[in-house]
Amino acid sequence: MPIDESRTFLPVNIAVLTVSDTRDLASDRSGDTLAARIEAAGHRLADRAIARDEADTIEAHLRRWIADPQVDCVITTGGTGITGRDVTPEAFARVLEKEITGFGELFRMLSYAKIGTSTIQSRAIGGVSGGTYLFALPGSTGAVKDAWDDILVHQLDARFRPCNLVELMPRLLEHLRAA
Repeated sequence: MPIDESRTFLPVNIAVLTVSDTRDLASDRSGDTLAARIEAAGHRLADRAIARDEADTIEAHLRRWIADPQVDCVITTGGTGITGRDVTPEAFARVLEKEITGFGELFRMLSYAKIGTSTIQSRAIGGVSGGTYLFALPGSTGAVKDAWDDILVHQLDARFRPCNLVELMPRLLEHLRAA
């Protein structure tokens, strides 16, 4: 997967939401890992927050950032498992206009090589709403590294060939302009 150095790098404004009933900013290793990788790649950390595992609270954060023209992408960490408190995918379902099914499929395929069949417990999901990309990652630091290093760092780089999500950003709201 080559980077085309003749193309211009375009920084993406990314908000990070950690979904957890137990973490705060001081103990949020996954959020720290994600924020550091975002900035190291040359993108801008547009905002960062922590929300309890409550669908209404997660949805409110997502809707606020979807409506904010200074946020191009939201990445959440946590709440994608299968226990009773894991409700991030349900909150995403309330706001997504289109699901990027390949994201969750690819994440689980890559994860399988590292954790085997335990990957079936992940409900990682991607999609788009209001012209904003949304990705829900599991809460482990390893999962955050895998999703960023093996998928998102490439797809959020306008120089990545043969195609990437950044080059589609100007077209994400076409359906609204047509109406």
